[in-house]
Amino acid sequence: MSSDHYFSARPQSEMVIRTLPVTLAGRDVEVVTAGGVFSPGALDVGTRVLLGSVPPPPPGGHLLDLGCGWGPIALTLALESPRATVWAVDVNERALELTRRNASTLGLTNVNAVRPEDVPDDVTFRTIWSNPPIRVGKNELHAMLRGWLPRLADASDAWLVVARNLGADSLQRWIDAELDDLRAQRAATSKGFRVLRVRRRGAITGAIPVIEAD
Repeated sequence: MSSDHYFSARPQSEMVIRTLPVTLAGRDVEVVTAGGVFSPGALDVGTRVLLGSVPPPPPGGHLLDLGCGWGPIALTLALESPRATVWAVDVNERALELTRRNASTLGLTNVNAVRPEDVPDDVTFRTIWSNPPIRVGKNELHAMLRGWLPRLADASDAWLVVARNLGADSLQRWIDAELDDLRAQRAATSKGFRVLRVRRRGAITGAIPVIEAD
């Protein structure tokens, strides 16, 4: 039995490519997936909730998909902002290969699918969209968010989707308590998931309307 996780660096299972029809950025497209990555059989519910809740991404600058899997978030960012540079980051080499294949198939030349250490240290992000790998464990998750969320550019937002029963509310409280310059607010609730909006303190004026769809 394979012990692969979607956060394994190099899945040991055989890479069996499958074709998956999906709708991204309002377009019906075909992508490829494989076992050993997150949600290879479908566009997962959390990512669908995220993509249905966020505003359009900035038209330019550096945009980040943190924990890209086979690429649905990164591909959406690239389709919606063709002049932006999209960083699709994952520790899973198979996920990165699939994201590169899918970007190439869709004719997207603005996607960089790379390991975390391959993103230049001086890059800051106009937005971060992420369905973060909650099951990697709280310590690893917190370390990851400590490293990436502070790289938001001024007056820019991060959008995180987290299942309510996997700690969305406690993660929101942790961000507020532990990341000094950042504030998290709930922006949407749908299908058992929370979408959190993260921004620098003082940059959010007034309450964010919450979309309640449960």
